[in-house]
Amino acid sequence: MDDSLCALSAVEAARRIRDRSVSPVELVGAALARAQRLQPLLNCFITLCFERAMDEARAAEAALMRGEPVGLLHGLPLTVKDLVNTAGVRTTFGAVPFRDNVPAEDAVAVARLRAQGAILIGKTTTPEFGSKSMTDSPLFGHTRNPWNLDRTCGGSSGGAAAATAAGITALAVATDGGGSTRIPAACNGVVGFKQSLGAIPHSQAQDAIGNQTYVTPTTRTVADTRLMMAAMAGPHACDPWSLGVPAADYGAVARAEALRGKRIRYCLAPPGRPVAADARRVFEAALARLADVGAQVEPFDGAAFDIEPVWRVINHTVWRTRFLPLIAREPHAYSPTFQRQVASAAQFSAQQYQEAMFARTTLYRQVQALFGQADLLAMPTMSRTALPLGTDIFDTLDIDGRAYEDIRAHWYPWTMLFNLTGHPAISVPCGLGTDGLPLGLQLVAPLHGDLDLLHAAEAFEQAATPLPPVAVAGSAASHPVE
Repeated sequence: MDDSLCALSAVEAARRIRDRSVSPVELVGAALARAQRLQPLLNCFITLCFERAMDEARAAEAALMRGEPVGLLHGLPLTVKDLVNTAGVRTTFGAVPFRDNVPAEDAVAVARLRAQGAILIGKTTTPEFGSKSMTDSPLFGHTRNPWNLDRTCGGSSGGAAAATAAGITALAVATDGGGSTRIPAACNGVVGFKQSLGAIPHSQAQDAIGNQTYVTPTTRTVADTRLMMAAMAGPHACDPWSLGVPAADYGAVARAEALRGKRIRYCLAPPGRPVAADARRVFEAALARLADVGAQVEPFDGAAFDIEPVWRVINHTVWRTRFLPLIAREPHAYSPTFQRQVASAAQFSAQQYQEAMFARTTLYRQVQALFGQADLLAMPTMSRTALPLGTDIFDTLDIDGRAYEDIRAHWYPWTMLFNLTGHPAISVPCGLGTDGLPLGLQLVAPLHGDLDLLHAAEAFEQAATPLPPVAVAGSAASHPVE
């Protein structure tokens, strides 16, 4: 199979399929062949759908030859995180007791992608129920970072980001409950977008009213994220937050001057939160690039936004409610780390939970107030590059030779905030650390400013220096892994 097909962006691949210079069979076959070849190295798939995907690719090619109308994503290979339901394809949630779970229907977001012609080639790895920022589980082991196989790919959408970075597919469905799309995007040098609350309906959210989790796109370019949003966004009765969301023309290409005159407020970190020296330098260079293309860049005070304790009360209380019965039924089937996180919520009272929900509203109003003086916010996605493979969420975090407790609060202090407030946030690659691993810039827009945010990120991407080829095991590659 031709690996050069895997290097195509989704936008370019869709164009070539329409002009019949590339066939869906060739494109899907190349993606499956690359996935099979890299799986022993990366371990980024739980399931690969060889026969089903090739059957769908042949059907897509036949439809083209008959001259039938085709969707936005006709014949394009797609991966889906194994938290997201896929009809007829097992969805394990990264958990041993669900290793044979096969949903009867697609999640709404997946159904929309498939209705536009996307072809599912496999389910990507996730820690148990997306419960941490590293991607490992008793079900499948560790997923590795394609830039350095001795580092984590991040999480919890680590398989999605690793597969995308490694050039297996251009399009991936991820999820984000506290940074789970943006963290691995930054670790792997790809684009991770957490849209506004409700922009993509979340049909699996058990608490749809109080929801802070998102089904999201992961891609290699912002234009490909726009393409996914064009298919995935829009109202659906299953999700109350999706009703009444303003429609956006995600097919509209960013203008080169999309950042000119934009007021961007930035903050390196909340007070007391460390940032590695190389991450600081890369972030400062990104700010300079924003200014070079015409943005007005000014700082803001992050004192009000040290929010991990608020996120933890809400998130872990939800987890305890959902997962404690599962653990009680099969206590030996789940990892000690997952059980420890669920058990930790026993300390939170109903009053503390409600106080955290009050704080969530306050945080929303504080962030929204910043947009009275800004069009966008900017901050580092991560305080340092990807951690060593095998790091646990309860381990310490090394930043410039100093150990810090609480990985969530210190490694990604800026991601959880926007899950709580609902504002759209995107991580785009912005450079490499001194260890040669990627770092991300997080940009944030007002609620429902998703298209403006994507256009700003696309303009930054076009002005940035592309990430270089990476040598793995001494071999130069056009993708991080060959």
